[in-house]
Amino acid sequence: MIDRVALYLQDAHPIRDGIEYVKYAEEKGFEAVWQAESRLVRDAIVPMAAFAACTERIKVGSGVINNWTRNAALIAATFLTLDDLAPDRVICGIGAWWDPLASNVGIQRTKPLQAMREVVEVVRRLLNAETVTFEGEFVQVRGIKLDVVHGNTGPRNVPIYIGATGPKMLELSGEIADGVVLNYLVKPEYNLEAMDRIEAGAKRAGRSIDEIDRPQLVVCSMDPDRRRGLDGAKKMVTQYLAQQPHFAKALGADASLVNEIKSRLGWPATEEEIESAMELVPDEMVQMVAAAGSPEECRAKVQEYIDNGCTCPILYPLGPDVKYMIDAFAVN
Repeated sequence: MIDRVALYLQDAHPIRDGIEYVKYAEEKGFEAVWQAESRLVRDAIVPMAAFAACTERIKVGSGVINNWTRNAALIAATFLTLDDLAPDRVICGIGAWWDPLASNVGIQRTKPLQAMREVVEVVRRLLNAETVTFEGEFVQVRGIKLDVVHGNTGPRNVPIYIGATGPKMLELSGEIADGVVLNYLVKPEYNLEAMDRIEAGAKRAGRSIDEIDRPQLVVCSMDPDRRRGLDGAKKMVTQYLAQQPHFAKALGADASLVNEIKSRLGWPATEEEIESAMELVPDEMVQMVAAAGSPEECRAKVQEYIDNGCTCPILYPLGPDVKYMIDAFAVN
């Protein structure tokens, strides 16, 4: 029985459609919605505010903002504002961003672990209504506080989650975060090593891994037509195989397969090229890393991630009917 489930939204749908999906997910017992912010396309904060304003119970998280382009004081002020809108329902998800996008906009992500540690500490202390002086390598603030004049002047219940994939960031998450957002398009077995890393970090802080929430993004391509569901995820996996060498390596994809896929894709790839390359990717490879196909297959795959340490699947809908997927995972 999957008793905790969340929805993931990025830029595939108009924001007004996203609002309707979130309201529907709330009706169906979904615990949270997480709004993406990765490419230079859609800011997370605006849709988060829209979702929060149009709902009553569902939690609203950033999945994830980065810790480089907004300084710690602005992050704290932003999430205090969201908490004003939806008290005790907001989650601050922060990630370390990625290259080449970061470097292309002038950000040099040196010492990402230290930068994350400093940002999380200062944001947490500000949201705890403290006056903060901090002289770090990346964060320097002197005698600042969230200067609330009207409304709640006390500490805010805004948990901080770190979006982590690599072993060192997973350990840091276990040490300092309230939760860790595990990545998608990984095998369920990936979670076992991730749990070890999170637990190692938790022990450094005198905590148990059970104190750290572990939601996980899970690609979900569900369709009444099983073939369409599989192909929806296969399109994404095909492009990842061609563009991200670490993904192909983690999947155990043969180099000759990857090279053949690349040979069929231009830049940017056309729909026809992608469809041609998809023919090379076995269904079994897609189903290693995605919940794809029929509702039964999708639920079974999501359960694999839970069995390996995920506490709450965050479903990334690829199919055209988002409500169909929500219905299949309804909690009530």
